[in-house]
Amino acid sequence: MIELVLKDMTCGHCEKRVEQAVKQADPAARLTFDLPKHIVRIETALSLSDVIAILTEAGYPPSA
Repeated sequence: MIELVLKDMTCGHCEKRVEQAVKQADPAARLTFDLPKHIVRIETALSLSDVIAILTEAGYPPSA
């Protein structure tokens, strides 16, 4: 389970973009969102570095 803070994820549209980006690389990935806290939890076979690269490319770089 990967948990990341995406400060730029502020609405339902953002959630869809994040989900689409991850699922394009791993269709079996499962994502859950806590939008008020800007948190996404991802169950995936992808590495953390791959997920960070995918989200950054999609315009949602994780916060440190």
